[in-house]
Amino acid sequence: MQSPPDDLVSTLSRYNQQHVLKWWQEISEPQQQQLVTQLQAVDFQTIASVWQASHDAAKDTPKADAPPRAELAKAPTAAVRQAASDEDTANRAAAAEVGQQLLADGKVAVITVAGGQGSRLGFDHPKGMFPVGPVSDRTLFQIFAEQILARKRRHGGEIPWLIMTSSATHHETEAFFQKHEFFGLDPLTVRFFQQGSMPAVDAATGRLLLQDQASLCLSPDGHGGLVTALKSSGLLDQMAAAGIEHFFYHQVDNPTVIMCDPVLTGLHHQHGSELTTNVVRKSSPTERMGVLVELAGKLEIIEYTELTEQQASKTDESGQWIFWAGNTAIHMFSLPFFQQLTDGGCHLELHLASKSVPHLDDAGVMVEPAVPNANKFERFIFDALPLARNALIVEGNRDREFNPVKNATGSDSPVTAKAALNRIAREWMFAAGQIVSDDSDLEISPLEALDAAEFAKKFEST
Repeated sequence: MQSPPDDLVSTLSRYNQQHVLKWWQEISEPQQQQLVTQLQAVDFQTIASVWQASHDAAKDTPKADAPPRAELAKAPTAAVRQAASDEDTANRAAAAEVGQQLLADGKVAVITVAGGQGSRLGFDHPKGMFPVGPVSDRTLFQIFAEQILARKRRHGGEIPWLIMTSSATHHETEAFFQKHEFFGLDPLTVRFFQQGSMPAVDAATGRLLLQDQASLCLSPDGHGGLVTALKSSGLLDQMAAAGIEHFFYHQVDNPTVIMCDPVLTGLHHQHGSELTTNVVRKSSPTERMGVLVELAGKLEIIEYTELTEQQASKTDESGQWIFWAGNTAIHMFSLPFFQQLTDGGCHLELHLASKSVPHLDDAGVMVEPAVPNANKFERFIFDALPLARNALIVEGNRDREFNPVKNATGSDSPVTAKAALNRIAREWMFAAGQIVSDDSDLEISPLEALDAAEFAKKFEST
């Protein structure tokens, strides 16, 4: 039996985490190596400081003179709203030309965040494998792949596709793409990389929790883990060497996202933005969406849980909602900004959440807590907003661009997403002068057309 590395033992002692080696003599050498690998990946100083700060804050009495963020927030001024005039339409057309040229020059890569499983949908696989096509049952991954392939055919430039998985989805996602021959894409242009993991700690003591005698209780480090994962995987350096200047970022659950949207890409470039966010106008003040606001001259996101009904309905002097700009989780990042965020380590804040985490107790008995007993840690990509020297928001067309699959039933469900794909196909058919029956289900593959104008051209000679 090997002894644990001396430097690791010293670190564990410094942070009062020696208990994780309690069963060292009882586990096999491969298990020992697994445990050492997990422990060496832990940033003990950061974990300890974040837990301690939260622990101290929970004991403090809130200051009565500290107004909540919602009271200080203003409607964002750095915003390109939906076109309301001929000039606006012309400006968006000019931006689209810029975006198209960037795509033709191979300056744009796609990042798809695909670490989640479809558990909330009753689907025990990576969410990207969920079938959502109203006619074809095409999966989310296939819809995105066909959009990228169609963009490459239209614009001519290479578009690398970087897919961030998690330990729960990585191998099945890779196998799915191989089975479907990457949906016609060159496999060399599709890169899978895993987000990192963070250990859970006991909420009362800050001690690391064990899943079993040889492994920590680990969980994904949030979509903000993208930043360190890009760097540690080597992909950030590879994209820089390949001449990539901008990254189109989206989450895997939105089948109507406009991949590499030339308008969004062009506006991002024209404004010299480090981080551009696509937003949509909320359907009601109390809709459960995070909103972009301006705080102390910086763009930030306020979650709907931070807003009372009265605050959410607050208007400015012109009578417009302050909290109108709903977050779609569609962003454009500049390469230098990503490099800045990873220079010397990730600068995104580490957040702490209270969760119920099954774990091994000191007697070696598995505990299944009925109430939250632990703290998990994660980073959020939108925390990059206030760090950007120049950030921009662009209002998208909600009906066209944002129809996510988040819930099993009700709003933002498979039913509503399929209905949106069906509706969009009907709108394109109507715009092309085609008549369809009211009860027919329709779906248009991106390989047929990326937009209504391209689809209409197919009928010009008929």
